Amino acid sequence: MHLGVSESMRECEYSQISTRSSTPMETPYKKKTSKKRKWEIFPGRNKFYCGGRIMMAKQTGVFYLTLVLILVTCGLFFTFDCPFLALQLTPVIPVIGGVLFLFVLGTLLRTSFSDPGVLPRATPDEAADLERQIDVANGSTGYRPPPRTKEVVINGQTVKLKYCFTCKIFRPPRASHCSLCDNCVDRFDHHCPWVGNCVGKRNYRFFYMFILSLSFLTIFIFAFVITHIILRSHRNGFLNALKDSPASVLEVVVCFFSVWSIVGLSGFHTYLISSNQTTNEDIKGSWSSKRGKDNYNPYSHGNIFTNCCAALCGPLPPSLIDRRGFVQSDTPQLAPPTNGITMYGATQSQQSHMVSDTETESVTKTSAFRAPNSFCRLPPHPSSSSRAASQ
Repeated sequence: MHLGVSESMRECEYSQISTRSSTPMETPYKKKTSKKRKWEIFPGRNKFYCGGRIMMAKQTGVFYLTLVLILVTCGLFFTFDCPFLALQLTPVIPVIGGVLFLFVLGTLLRTSFSDPGVLPRATPDEAADLERQIDVANGSTGYRPPPRTKEVVINGQTVKLKYCFTCKIFRPPRASHCSLCDNCVDRFDHHCPWVGNCVGKRNYRFFYMFILSLSFLTIFIFAFVITHIILRSHRNGFLNALKDSPASVLEVVVCFFSVWSIVGLSGFHTYLISSNQTTNEDIKGSWSSKRGKDNYNPYSHGNIFTNCCAALCGPLPPSLIDRRGFVQSDTPQLAPPTNGITMYGATQSQQSHMVSDTETESVTKTSAFRAPNSFCRLPPHPSSSSRAASQ
């Protein structure tokens, strides 16, 4: 009996000791909070769905119009035209139409839902370091801001790298800042409202395959709908054929007014791919001979076949923003000391400089997306280390 009481008292003592700290030092870290993913604090104007797996522009109304036009036109064709054509001509027609439809839909969704090649923004520390490098490289005296450009040589051609004041980076060659999405996009081609996304390095091939296959699908539907009307008119007359299949009339109208723009756009991008240019470069005339006799495209491989293979068959670069990754806090949040005892030997002056919760959160929003070590930063200047040592 006495042993049982002593054991229970000992357990109570153990439980009290386990819930209270026996040393003046307490755990320096606060309680863990639910981690946020990087897409939740993404600084650009984008929409994310399915836990960050789908990335689109903020304005997506025209994309849904594109989707509805494709679905409705193809739905009418498969419902009202394909049964007649399969019986009168060949059942291969609906099979070919179905393959084209699935390919168009797949490339459209792949273009719209993917990262076009967004470049990460610089963190506050990286931006401050870049500012110091710019001052040192240009010998700024403080009376006027230093120039925000840098020149690199690519295949014998001088290319200027421009500084982005929003992303705080030097943009790589062929990159540009999209004003609608508020992101710097690598190998920026254009912002396409019809697909609801920017078109850049990571989704350009899918965009090209989308408009090219949509051209074939539009011509295919237009041709066989007219064939359907002609075959019916041979039996019952032209007016009766239109009355018997009013859906075919709607398909002809939609295809007639859309085929010219779609085929023209496909031809334009075929020209761009064959010369290894972007829409942005072609509109600005970056490699036009009007700018000088020595001005040429340094990215062209010299022949059409190699340029097409480089644009359509090259390796797909990975996404640089890691939108589904977890946010890592750069600075550990220390809890305030208790009983007037300094934690881990930290002085009061060091504790006064601890980052608050709001400051840490604001820093985390920009530090979650780090820029790659490419042309986004100037190389370290040799005099910067000596200046830091003297200070």
